[in-house]
Amino acid sequence: MRVGCCVRFFGTCWSLAIAFTVALMLAATAVQAAPAKRPNILWIVGENLKLDLGCYGAKHVATPNLDSLAARGVRFTQFYNTARCCPTRACLMSGLYPHQAGVGWMMTDRGHPGYRGDLNNRCVTIAEALKPAGYRCYMAGKWHVTPHTAPEGPKHNWPLQRGFDRFYGTIHGAGSFYDPNSLTRDNQQISPYADPQYQPKQYYYTHAISDHATRFIGEHCEQQGEKPFFMYVAYTAAHWPMHALERDIAKYHGRYDAGYQAIRRARLARMKQLGLVNSDVELSPVAEDWDALKHREWETRCMEVYAAMVDAMDQGIGRIVAELERRGQLDNTLIFFLQDNGGCAEGLGRQARGQLAERPATAIAK
Repeated sequence: MRVGCCVRFFGTCWSLAIAFTVALMLAATAVQAAPAKRPNILWIVGENLKLDLGCYGAKHVATPNLDSLAARGVRFTQFYNTARCCPTRACLMSGLYPHQAGVGWMMTDRGHPGYRGDLNNRCVTIAEALKPAGYRCYMAGKWHVTPHTAPEGPKHNWPLQRGFDRFYGTIHGAGSFYDPNSLTRDNQQISPYADPQYQPKQYYYTHAISDHATRFIGEHCEQQGEKPFFMYVAYTAAHWPMHALERDIAKYHGRYDAGYQAIRRARLARMKQLGLVNSDVELSPVAEDWDALKHREWETRCMEVYAAMVDAMDQGIGRIVAELERRGQLDNTLIFFLQDNGGCAEGLGRQARGQLAERPATAIAK
């Protein structure tokens, strides 16, 4: 069974609940219909990504691996998520509407059951549901369904406490791609520069997520025999901060010089050719004319870095799929790819910096 799903990302969470249910039904059906081989399940989630995949009409960003999955699988034309990342992740983990899972907004306790900002104990995660069916459960990447990120704080809602057997990633929602905030291996927070289990020549979080997903697949196949696995790979690309490797940025130098208005027109025309949108769809007005911008060079650089971040994610997905194929598991793996929300409209980095906080002289002396 080979299914690759590239999905569209607008609206509410209903299709996420459907994805949750489909995965559980496949697992349960396979168990009941023994000796049929139970499928592996791989969920891949990107972040703050617009319609910047080749399979959805984008030509400026190279996504050959996702495009290949889409060509061999199914693209949804009616798929919904939330406007913020935490509710989508809670929805995805639980199969419930986010308010039912306790995460109706972000990681702030608003004093109401649906807005606790912490995955509640009235829901069952997909990992907790699949383990009784004989699945081993792995996660690499961003968790972000609990406010408890400190190493000495509560861990009742960390991945290993919610059904996963192995975890490498961040409990917090965002941070540096070179030194991620709350980086954790299983239940122990670590530093990428003092981690004896993983020391690449250059640390980059997107690649670290991909490398650990690949490693978990290999370890599972070597140690667990015919046991099926569920894997949740949650990238932080292309969430701010805009961090990408220079070798990837170089691929996109000059590609966005025409400005976003020309790119939007070309993108829409391409989507109409592919039948992804109706022929009468029109572009919405832009906030500011490209030619009137004072800092076009800076805006162009932002788009180049964004493209490089998506490129790095696609590279990693290619390595994960290649590992599945090398281990003889690709044809028995159900693959979903989706987004937590659409493109980011937050203004971080676009306003003047505030004054740096002054530390007492005694603290500096120490």
